[in-house]
Amino acid sequence: MIAHLRGTILEKQPNRVVVDVGGVGYDVAVPLSTFYGLAEPGGEVALRVHTHVREDAIALFGFATALELDLFERLIGISGIGPKVGLAVLSGIEPLELISAIERGDLARLTAIPGVGKKTSERIVLELKDRLPKAQAAPAATGAGHAPVLRDDLLSALMNLGYHRPLAEKAIDAALKAAGPDAGFERTLKQALRELAK
Repeated sequence: MIAHLRGTILEKQPNRVVVDVGGVGYDVAVPLSTFYGLAEPGGEVALRVHTHVREDAIALFGFATALELDLFERLIGISGIGPKVGLAVLSGIEPLELISAIERGDLARLTAIPGVGKKTSERIVLELKDRLPKAQAAPAATGAGHAPVLRDDLLSALMNLGYHRPLAEKAIDAALKAAGPDAGFERTLKQALRELAK
């Protein structure tokens, strides 16, 4: 089992990154919370990895922090929740906010995550409420971008999360207005997700 990868980023998208480790490229699915902190292609990266083995495939899921990996593994341990939903949950809500929402039994916040319905939210709260990891704040990474490129990146990220284009564009417009064009990808995306959760 692959548990950790350290190497050079060959390419990255909001939901995946290709990491070159000694000449071998590993395709790793990542949540947005991890994507925020990644360097640009050519930069170094170190990821904690969950190796998911099925009959027909081996998939790698990478995380910037031990907390994200811990939450992901707890989520996919719940009956009916697979890696795709686990990744969607961590992409739609910050790890510390997820822990808080589960502790409060905040089903409305959990169902606001694309791909997470009421029954899934109820299962998450029921199964994890008393088994949550101790939260430790992770350092936030920021990055600035130019408005047109930033807008395209934001749109790509939201559509990869399952939001429809018109809804995503409306949220991005509101987020850019609220955060300003120089706020950077991470801050603006968080603002857009807040707009969508309203």
